[in-house]
Amino acid sequence: MLLGRPYLLKTCLNLRGLSFHASAFGRTSNPSWRDTIQAKNDSVNALVHISQPEPQRDSGETSSLQGVAVAVKDNICTSSSPTTCSSEVLYEFTSPYDATVVEILRKAGADIVGKANCDEFGMGSLNIYSAHGPVVNPFQVPGAEECSWIDRERRSAGGSSGGSAAAVAAGMCYAALATDTGGSVRLPASYCGVVGLKPSYGLISRWGVVSFADSLDCVGVLAKSVDAVKNIFGTISSYDPKDPTSATPDSRQKSFELSEAYLPSLDTVNGKFSMSGLRIGIPQEYFPTELDPTILYPIRKIISSLRLLGASIVPVTLPSTPYALSAYYVIASAEASSNLARYDGVEYGKQGSLPPGTDRSKASSVYAHTRSAGFGGEVQKRILLGTYALTADAFDNYFLQAQRVRRLIQADFDRVFRMPSALSSVSRSNAEGVDVLLHPSAIRTAPLLPLSTGGHARDSAFGLDAYLQDILTVPASLAGLPALSVPAGSASDGWPIGASIVGQWGADDIVLRMGRAIEHIHAQV
Repeated sequence: MLLGRPYLLKTCLNLRGLSFHASAFGRTSNPSWRDTIQAKNDSVNALVHISQPEPQRDSGETSSLQGVAVAVKDNICTSSSPTTCSSEVLYEFTSPYDATVVEILRKAGADIVGKANCDEFGMGSLNIYSAHGPVVNPFQVPGAEECSWIDRERRSAGGSSGGSAAAVAAGMCYAALATDTGGSVRLPASYCGVVGLKPSYGLISRWGVVSFADSLDCVGVLAKSVDAVKNIFGTISSYDPKDPTSATPDSRQKSFELSEAYLPSLDTVNGKFSMSGLRIGIPQEYFPTELDPTILYPIRKIISSLRLLGASIVPVTLPSTPYALSAYYVIASAEASSNLARYDGVEYGKQGSLPPGTDRSKASSVYAHTRSAGFGGEVQKRILLGTYALTADAFDNYFLQAQRVRRLIQADFDRVFRMPSALSSVSRSNAEGVDVLLHPSAIRTAPLLPLSTGGHARDSAFGLDAYLQDILTVPASLAGLPALSVPAGSASDGWPIGASIVGQWGADDIVLRMGRAIEHIHAQV
C-alpha cells in the first residue's frame, strides 16, 4: 500500500508513549511484524510504502538473511512496490524489474518490507525535501518521556537517506539499503545513532538505482551493528556486468591482495581487540570552525581507547579538503541536470493537466509544466545550478575547476595512505602512511526540523547551513573511498554522534573491522 502524506503535527503527536527500542525479532516470520512496522511508521514517517509479506524462497542453501526484514530506499527499483524517489514527478511509478541489489537479497531469502522515505532524488541533508513529508528522528534522549511532545518531535533523521536510518533506528527492519552520493548514508547514521557504510565506489551494483550523480552515487547499508552491515554488504558486493561502473573482478582481486600485503589483521586476543600495527590518521581539516565543540569529547575518548589498544595515532593533513564541498555541489548538480532531463512527462514522469491557454503544439510547454509541477524547489535549484555550470561561459571556470579539485582530493588521500590504490597506476605505497582515517561524521547532532507540515519543504529554514552538513562526508565521496559511520557516544544535548572511518579504495574490510573495534569501545563506556 502506498502511504498517505502525513502531516508533521500528527506524526509528532504519535511519538508519545511509543518505544523505539530495536525489536528482538528481525525476521518477518513473526505474524505481527507488519503491524509493528505500521505502528512505528505512523510516528516516524520512515517508510512511504509497506509491502505485503512475500512467500519465502528456498535458495537451496542456508542463508543468514532468510526471512530477515530489509527496507529499501525509494530511489532503488523494486518490482513489487512503487519507486517514486519521493518526488511528485514519479508518484506511484512502479518499475518492471528489481535493482540488482534487491534481486540478490530476495534470492538470499530477505523480505523487502517497504520503501524508505528520502529527500527527492537523493538531494538533501535533512530529509525535508520529500513529497511524502519529512522523516522524524526516532531517537529519544534519556528522560524524554517527561518532555512535552514538541520537544521530541522536531529532530531531523538526516538526509538524504533519513527514512532508511530511521527505519533501522526504530527497529522496523534488520537493515536498510540506501544510496550515498555525498554523505547520504553516513549523515543519517550519525544523527540516528546507527551504523552506516558507504562502500568503495563500484563494489556494489548501481543497476536499477535511479541516478542523481553517476560518478558519485553508491549503494550503502544501514543497520544497528557493524556485523549486520557486513552481512548485507558481503551478500550484495559482487561484479555486475549490467553496471558499467561496477568494479571488475581483477580490480577486486588486486585490492584484496594489497590489503593482505599492507594492512594489519586487527585480530582479537583473549576477547579483546588488538590494534597493534594499525596507524590511524587524524586529519586536521576535519575539525573545522563549524564543528560543535561538544562533539570533540566523545571523539577524543574513542581515540584514547584506540591508542590504549595499541594503535598509533598520527596527525595528517589533507590540504585540498576545504575546496571539496564547493567542487562536490558543482559536479553533483551538473550530473543531476543531465540525469533528470529524462523526466519530461513523455517517456518518464507524470504529465499533469496543462493550465488553460497553454500552447499544446509546443513540446517545450509540456516539458516546462511537467518539470515545474513535478520537481520540488531544491531539485529545481540544483538542476539550474548544474545546467549553468555546463554552459559554454561557465564550463571552464566551474565544472573543469571542480574536476581539478576532485583530482587533488584523490591525490591527497593517496599520499597519506600506506596502501596504494588498486585503481591507479601511479599510486605508490607509503611506509610512513596511515591505514585508516578517523574523524567526526557530522559537524553537529541532528538539527531541529522546520515548523512546516507535510509535502515539500520548499524554503529551507536552515539557509546555507543545510549544505554545510556534508562538509565532512563529501571528500571520501569525491575520491570513491569506503567510509563507515559508527555510533561514538553523545554530545552535550544527549543526542548521538558518529565517528567516521575512511580507508583506501577496496579496503572496506579493515574499515568494517575497525568499526567493530569502536563499537566494542563504545559499548564498554
